[in-house]
Amino acid sequence: MTRRTIIELSAQPFDADAIAAAFRQGIEEAGAVVTFLGQVSREEVDNPVTALHLDHKPEATLASIERIADNAEARWPLIKSCIIHRVGTVQIGQPIVFVGCAARHRRDAFEAADYLMDFLKSDVLLWKKEIRGETADWIEPRQQDYTDKKRWES
Repeated sequence: MTRRTIIELSAQPFDADAIAAAFRQGIEEAGAVVTFLGQVSREEVDNPVTALHLDHKPEATLASIERIADNAEARWPLIKSCIIHRVGTVQIGQPIVFVGCAARHRRDAFEAADYLMDFLKSDVLLWKKEIRGETADWIEPRQQDYTDKKRWES
């Protein structure tokens, strides 16, 4: 199977607008292009997150993303898709993940992007640490992340 998904792990900040523009090139047959950008947020006021650190094992992390992409390609008639995920330390407000999906019809593009994000949040081999001032704590996916993923099991 020829992969239609561009996958990249980036230790450096990326320009989401430039990536979205490049993604749209050469997909004139697409009737829908959906993009999602996740960024690091502070979340709490009293003890705000100042950064997020994502540890990874390059080959294993990439393989886990490839499996998710393969499943999405098998489930929806995507023309093209893109997953870019940061690793290392990501500052507040910086992009952490970009997902793009192009399809002939909007529902396919929306659902594929939603599926990719649900599985990226819960199944990718990344270890996340929230940095809050002088402290840092490893975090797990939230229960809601697992609940969101279950929608796709039927």
